[in-house]
Amino acid sequence: MQLSKTHVARSRAEPGCIEHGVYLDTEVEGRLVFVEKWKDEAALQQHFSVPESIDFVNEIRAIAIDEPAISIFEATEWVS
Repeated sequence: MQLSKTHVARSRAEPGCIEHGVYLDTEVEGRLVFVEKWKDEAALQQHFSVPESIDFVNEIRAIAIDEPAISIFEATEWVS
């Protein structure tokens, strides 16, 4: 979790990062879920190419039970 918190804090300072958080899954023990909101796809792709982001994925991969997976969902903000 500490690696994840450090990654989140660093990521929040990146250009185009609107929101970035890490949460524990309440149903799957030890599973971390990241929720992120980026200005656009270019900002997200830049985030993936930052050396510290690559290092983070490699560090997590080394201690994870299962292979880390990334799912990207595009959402439309809706306000009623």
